[in-house]
Amino acid sequence: MRRHHRPTTTLALVAALALAGCAAPLVTGESAVSSAPEVTSALFTATEVHTIDVTVDEDTLTGMIQTYLDTGEKEWVSGTVTIDGQTFEDVGLKLKGNSSLRGISTDTPAQELPLRIRLDKFVDDQTLEGYSDVTVRSNTTETSLNEAVSLDVLSAAGLASTEAVATRFSVNGSEEELRLTVQNLDDAWVTDAFPEAGEDSVLYKSEAEGDWSWRGEDGDYSTAFDIEAGEDDYGPLIELLDLLHNGTEEEIAQRLPELVDLESFATYLAVQEIIQNTDDIDGPGNNSYLFWDSSTEQFTVVAWDHNLSFGAMNAGGGPGGSGAGGGMPTFEDGQVPEGLEPPAVEEGEMPEGVQPPGVEGDELPGGGGGMMSRSHPLVETFLADEEWAAAYEAELTRLRTALVEGGVLEQAVSTWTTTLEDGAGDLLTADQIEDDADAVLAVAG
Repeated sequence: MRRHHRPTTTLALVAALALAGCAAPLVTGESAVSSAPEVTSALFTATEVHTIDVTVDEDTLTGMIQTYLDTGEKEWVSGTVTIDGQTFEDVGLKLKGNSSLRGISTDTPAQELPLRIRLDKFVDDQTLEGYSDVTVRSNTTETSLNEAVSLDVLSAAGLASTEAVATRFSVNGSEEELRLTVQNLDDAWVTDAFPEAGEDSVLYKSEAEGDWSWRGEDGDYSTAFDIEAGEDDYGPLIELLDLLHNGTEEEIAQRLPELVDLESFATYLAVQEIIQNTDDIDGPGNNSYLFWDSSTEQFTVVAWDHNLSFGAMNAGGGPGGSGAGGGMPTFEDGQVPEGLEPPAVEEGEMPEGVQPPGVEGDELPGGGGGMMSRSHPLVETFLADEEWAAAYEAELTRLRTALVEGGVLEQAVSTWTTTLEDGAGDLLTADQIEDDADAVLAVAG
């Protein structure tokens, strides 16, 4: 796949992938008020722990949280952000997430909040090394190793991924908290990941509360899919959904390979299975992006949100943390994967589309062994075809050999572990780092 290579860590992983002797991957605010020059810095050097310090008026911060609690709206506010010693004024800040925000209140420590940071929200062209839009993620493990390693594995498999770095995060002079900071998928990301794409290309994001249902040719699809980059055009998406829901077997066999990059989709499903991500495209959070390239008129499924990978589940201990104790946490009362609204069910029955662990038959890959998966038309259509299903199985075997047996995944764990030991040893204990690293390796097999 044509993409911008992630620095340092991923380059080493790609080299290891080649040395493993595997085949090549299948995937051959609203008004600005001022302007500022670009500042250059190695923001996404993954072998270093970075610092992000936010300064924002306390009343403004409280008001932002209260607005969300009252209305569900995530409003932008302005603050000052210092990244690795470089200070940016009038930066856009807002809450980020869905289930990760369910436990927040105006008393939640600000350094535990999941926040989106946009340097250019109120200041034109204010960027750091060309990047302007990042999210300080909510942790589901003490170290976020599971998500960081997942992103490296995606890149090593040849899939479009996102930049990520370990971060010492603080707000208004608070104690620092270790968080994973990732690049948001936007126009800049599209330019990096798909540099040869047509100028009318579109990046769609599946909404957590949405679905892939057919709403008709003139239906409103904006409630199920946001347009994150490119043209405001739902036409290509409607064409795909029409085929999935209304096409005959013959039409699907002919048209789906034209509309969707099925080779990269097989790789996507295989990687999600290897990293045991319980919240992927057919998971409860409906987590995925769809990139439509106007030059090829073809979709690519893009992975997003891997904080539930490698057996991790949302845990308590505040929106930003995973609570006490090391290793992969489990559910606590009231905590569910991002975007999941549990349906009403009769006693003794399973919710529609949900597969319990260990169920055979209709169990679907690509969602951590089917755990909490739900019906998804693209996944079901793809796996219903014998040839495409065989391609998935072959890709799963190839990637297990290359990534797991070939040592690529283990190298990613080792690299991130060293980074955390060197740069965040005062924020984490050695046991916490070791426990999370061991948990990732144990799940991967």
